[in-house]
Amino acid sequence: MAKSKHQSLEHRIAALIEAEGLPPEFGRTVERFYVPLARHLADVRHEQVSTTLVVGINGGQGSGKSTLALFLKLLLESGHGLKTVVISLDDLYLTRAERAALALECHPLLATRGVPGTHDIGLGMRLLDQLTSGGSGAVRLPHFDKAQDDRAPEADWSVVSGPVDIILLEGWCVGACAQVTADLDAPVNNLETDEDPDGVWRDHVNAQLAGQYAAFFARLDHLIMLKVPDFDCVQAFRSLQEAKLRAKVGQGQGGGSGPVAGLMDEGAIGRFIMHYERLTRHMLAEMPSRADVVMELDREQKIECVNYR
Repeated sequence: MAKSKHQSLEHRIAALIEAEGLPPEFGRTVERFYVPLARHLADVRHEQVSTTLVVGINGGQGSGKSTLALFLKLLLESGHGLKTVVISLDDLYLTRAERAALALECHPLLATRGVPGTHDIGLGMRLLDQLTSGGSGAVRLPHFDKAQDDRAPEADWSVVSGPVDIILLEGWCVGACAQVTADLDAPVNNLETDEDPDGVWRDHVNAQLAGQYAAFFARLDHLIMLKVPDFDCVQAFRSLQEAKLRAKVGQGQGGGSGPVAGLMDEGAIGRFIMHYERLTRHMLAEMPSRADVVMELDREQKIECVNYR
């Protein structure tokens, strides 16, 4: 019976690898790194008193957060019998209209999704409340359409039923903390120099991190960091991610040339990731010392080692 169950899980892993367009040899990554991590999370879940374990998955653009979350969900549910729900921070973005209004009210750079201040944290809090309540009712999970750069209609949201054992909250800035004010003075790239010379945008982003995002991330019981080698890797990783999105939606190069238009070309990607640079560098410097699990990536997006705290 145990052998049959193991074979069934192997088949499901192979099917997910194929469905995600990953090479067959990715199975070695799953076996070497994902399976032990799932076992670790299952142990943490069984040791804690609260009903639901909330796990944050942090990582730079294109570092593999969504892929990790998908496989962890499969392993935790099929291998450990733990009901698992994945929430992407991306699906909590404010609508395009809400970001446009914020750009007029506060700063033009807030029209671009990504940084703290461009998410509906109230929606995220309500989701966590519903999913950690221990109830058996249905919960609707929001979905953000990146190709349209807008939140999808509620009719397109998925529905999950409780009770939930583990929540995986994945996102590029999940678990991030605010910078000290003095570190905001000097711009880190041309975007900040040219479009935020007075520091209004970065001050706003940092204030959001210190406020409602801090309260949201305080809900995390465990933090996993996918640590990219450095910020220079981010554009290459993000370019690959965009290519996969373009192939998925079947729009070719006509999907748009900027972040607000949806899909991006190389020039738009370069400008887009400048929005993320400051906080990404900050997280690379300070988060590894406090994350519960750090997965070190090489420049080919492959996991080199995993460190458990």
